Amino acid sequence: MELTTIMTNILITGSNGQVGSEFKSLSASYEYKFFFTDRETLDITDKEAIKKFIVSNDIKIIINCAAYTAVDKAETDEANADNINNIAVKNLAKIAKDKNIKLVHISTDYVFDGEHYKPYVEYDATHPTGIYGKTKLAGEKAMIDINPLNSIIIRTSWVYSSFGNNFVKTMLRLGKERDSLGVIFDQVGTPTYAKDLAKVILDILAKINNEKVEIYNYSNEGVLSWYDFAKEIMKMAKLECQINPIETKEYPTPASRPHYTLLNKSKIKNTFNVSVPYWKDSLDECLRKMGEKK
Repeated sequence: MELTTIMTNILITGSNGQVGSEFKSLSASYEYKFFFTDRETLDITDKEAIKKFIVSNDIKIIINCAAYTAVDKAETDEANADNINNIAVKNLAKIAKDKNIKLVHISTDYVFDGEHYKPYVEYDATHPTGIYGKTKLAGEKAMIDINPLNSIIIRTSWVYSSFGNNFVKTMLRLGKERDSLGVIFDQVGTPTYAKDLAKVILDILAKINNEKVEIYNYSNEGVLSWYDFAKEIMKMAKLECQINPIETKEYPTPASRPHYTLLNKSKIKNTFNVSVPYWKDSLDECLRKMGEKK
């Protein structure tokens, strides 16, 4: 008699984004059946469409990677940002609760104002300064209020990947085009390699067991500014572009950015016994994957 393994069905929303794309790359290494959707194949702002998809595909876990992440554009596009970052999360949380589905939702360090003096822990007071952060926080609060069983929120920061558009790719492109660049030195945090984030989520999925929604911080280890990050990208890629430190006020943007969003990751490490890679090691891996490490 042949034994068969019944795979758990997982819905990945926002699957064409940086984190979603990393889930696709990792999916063959895990014994789950994945359903990858994007805004064209599943509108997560449409509650009935989500419910129909989840029921027809017997989804047991939802990992929500979908987000409106255009920080500056959000300042003049609040309705769309709220639809994706808040209303859609509310829809997913309600269905997750009704159908007893585990929900993992990815949030952001932008829920903080950056006025702290030590790494943020999960229970620190939130105070977003822009529309992006405000809509992401509203989504968190909606999920916490609805409280689907065995569900978590993971706050992350400075995400980059070999997929999509991000700071690393921008620096590589400009580093090849220009002799020098000004990069902000007074915003401090830690980058997150999207592959590391996707992997830790997949590794902890089976261990998530909580009655109330829990929040966890996750980024790579270390502390640096965007200036330090850019310097290391140029160094690893052996680009001759000179990186010059500039202040945030010298580079005005429609949305204000938090100056300090270092995340304390003790909770996720202790709860799930995970190790977190150092940011330089992860950057090295990403650049090698992209063929940019010289």
